[in-house]
Amino acid sequence: MSETGDRAATPRGKMRFRSEVADFWRFLRQPHPVARLPGRAAGSGLLADWWPGISPGRLLAWAALLWAVNLFALGPVAVAAAGLGGVTHRLDPTNIPWLTAVIWAPLVEEMLFRYGLRRPKQALWLIPAMLPVVLWGPKVWTGLLLAAFVILACWGARQRPEPLKAWDTTWRRYYLKHFGLVFHLVALAFAAVHLTNFVYAKTPYWLLPLLVLPQWLTGLTLGWMRIRRGIGAAMLLHSVFNAGPILMIWLVMRLAPTAAS
Repeated sequence: MSETGDRAATPRGKMRFRSEVADFWRFLRQPHPVARLPGRAAGSGLLADWWPGISPGRLLAWAALLWAVNLFALGPVAVAAAGLGGVTHRLDPTNIPWLTAVIWAPLVEEMLFRYGLRRPKQALWLIPAMLPVVLWGPKVWTGLLLAAFVILACWGARQRPEPLKAWDTTWRRYYLKHFGLVFHLVALAFAAVHLTNFVYAKTPYWLLPLLVLPQWLTGLTLGWMRIRRGIGAAMLLHSVFNAGPILMIWLVMRLAPTAAS
């Protein structure tokens, strides 16, 4: 897919939001680790990967689109599936894990699921190394491990530019050829992990995918954001997206505790 396409660029060369949405849709049909979006600041591979390079307005536009689709389309399907299967959510509205949802989860999940999409060689060691961090959750020692892994990943990325244009090894060509499959499997794995957020009561297996439809769409969007803008932008969108529902729950608990209960 070409970077130009039907992008309807603004005078500054940046894509309009509707053109980004169209780019996202084309990407889903034929995923490929293409160049970054127009308007991204020039710099080293490391800088381009970690600096979000996205305006607050554009960030909120993407978050709002995800909130709207999940609230009015995928969310009702998931709620109906939960009702049919006797499924309840583990989240306690009176004890909302703000820091975990807004800081920890975006860092950990983006490093685990999407960092390696552009750097598959690093993913070979990073994914297994991240498993203790994921399984034991936010603790002092897991936080130190996470920080060490981020530093190591950045150091490895600093040694060479993003490995997208000059891949000449057999395994890298194989990865590029099957990138679309990898991309969609990563999104499915991201959604499947969120099945642990629920408590089940003899729930039919065929209902399980419906419970995590919102996470599946979010994973697809974050994957596109990681490829087209970088890991920093994906983490930032992930954080803002998680903050929205939690803020809504908090407001309901403060303003209408009876209705919340």
